[in-house]
Amino acid sequence: MKITFLGTGTSQGIPVVGCDCTVCSSKDPRDYRLRSGVLIEINEINILIDTGPDLRYQMLRNKVKRVDAILYTHEHNDHIIGLDDIRPFNFAQKMDMPLYAMPRVAGELENRFGYVFSENQYPGLPRAVLHRIESPESFEISGHIVTPIQVMHGNLPILGYRFGDFSFITDASYINRENIERLKGTKILTINALQKKNHHSHFTLDEALDLIAQVNPDRAYVTHISHRMGKTIEWEKELPKNVFPAFDGLQFFI
Repeated sequence: MKITFLGTGTSQGIPVVGCDCTVCSSKDPRDYRLRSGVLIEINEINILIDTGPDLRYQMLRNKVKRVDAILYTHEHNDHIIGLDDIRPFNFAQKMDMPLYAMPRVAGELENRFGYVFSENQYPGLPRAVLHRIESPESFEISGHIVTPIQVMHGNLPILGYRFGDFSFITDASYINRENIERLKGTKILTINALQKKNHHSHFTLDEALDLIAQVNPDRAYVTHISHRMGKTIEWEKELPKNVFPAFDGLQFFI
């Protein structure tokens, strides 16, 4: 299994438009962050999590030639609004793209991208098939097991996903005991940490580190990071030995 972090920033990305703080003007490439996205490659099957506004550039920059399915965490624009850019994969693969989302999120995709799901199709439109994730039970994509993990994003229930020894959670502010148990045993955990100060709908760095300690993976990566966190070279010094900052373009194998 190969993991590629396509984007590790928040809804504004880094640098933030109009901001000249030390992070937004940093020369460290790890401080340049596109909107959230990750690619999981398992035996030549490419599974994408979320289609944010930077999707086209992320696909080009990482030389992604194929996407076999897309999983959605939730319906906020920085996680879905790049859906139109799946068209090259439709054309090249000659297939409708399978999309997986909880029912509420599937409904939002149908509302915001009505032309994609309309009965009156015309050539050149993105082509997609929606699969609603109705329960917390694991399901298969091309023979590979995917386990949805429900977390809370403020008051909004959203999904993370586990693929065997790898788990990906973003935009969480709370995870109940049942779903923490579902994460245990994972070797590599990715979890969001927006900033150091409290936030109503995202884990802080300390909260993320507490969650990592509860799950106790071999290794963990912090993602969905805002410019308010500070420069990576500075806050990474506060991390335990088995916890690392994720950054755009980071790849590893499991």
